[in-house]
Formats: sequence, structure tokens, C-alpha cells
Amino acid sequence: MYAADWCGYCARARRLLESKGVTVEEIDVEAVPGAHAEMLARSGCSTVPQIFIGDAHIGGADELEALEAAGRLDPMLK
Repeated sequence: MYAADWCGYCARARRLLESKGVTVEEIDVEAVPGAHAEMLARSGCSTVPQIFIGDAHIGGADELEALEAAGRLDPMLK
């Protein structure tokens, strides 16, 4: 997950994933040189969070929560 320390949406996504027992690998786009450009290249989006499960781009916190609401997140995490 590409994230920033100050981001409330990042915190929401982190909490949801951690509640599923997932270890979240975070890349801080403000602290890691080149991370923002890498995120933009991989996702086509410039806002955080940008969440990937494996190589699949999920999107942001809203998209992650929509997957959870639809019952589609757990199968992706297996």
C-alpha cells in the first residue's frame, strides 16, 4: 500500500486490512525517494492510499471497503 503518515484514508485501509490479519507493506510516498512516481506509474493515480493485493491494483480505501461490503475482499486475500 502506498501511503502517507497524515492520511486518514490510509489509516482506514490499514485498519481494515489489519482486522483481516493481513500484514500491510506500506511505502511512504513522502519518505521514500521515488515512491510517488512509482505509485503513479503502477496505478495511474496520484492520491494515497493506492492499494495492491499481489499485483492487482485495488484502488483506494473506498474501493477496498466496497470489496469488503460485497464479500469479495476475503477471497482476494487468500
